[in-house]
Amino acid sequence: MVKPAKNTICLWYNDGAEDAARFYAETFPDSSVGAVHRAPGDFPSGKKGDVLTVEFTVMGIPCLGLNGGPAFKHTEAFSFQIATVDQAETDRHWNAIVGNGGEESMCGWCRDKWGLSWQITPIVLTEAVTGSDPAAAKRAFDAMMQMKKIDVAAIEAARRG
Repeated sequence: MVKPAKNTICLWYNDGAEDAARFYAETFPDSSVGAVHRAPGDFPSGKKGDVLTVEFTVMGIPCLGLNGGPAFKHTEAFSFQIATVDQAETDRHWNAIVGNGGEESMCGWCRDKWGLSWQITPIVLTEAVTGSDPAAAKRAFDAMMQMKKIDVAAIEAARRG
């Protein structure tokens, strides 16, 4: 048996943990699906033999998907933040999530079809809003507040003034 990670993110799904894990593994680099564990007996939201948990990694972060049923839903209180290097990478990740049954939100946030929130955040945005020039940071921040998917060129233009 492989020694488990000391700290693992456990994500509760209604019943789509394995499909979600496989989607993340296909979509993001340094992501994979590990063991799929089936329930040894009936449980409140499933039967013996159904997928109960899935071990997977998202961009190097160990996760456990639990098919726990409909009792708890994902909220924006938890999200994965993906730092992107340019517009092409931003578009690729955004379009993969939104185009696979997900939905857009504001300021670089989107939600996948399982309800999990993602922040697709270009590094240039983070640098702009945390930079040492308060006026440039405010312009970039104000521009971001009007966007759904982040437009790198528009952030750079706002930063320059």
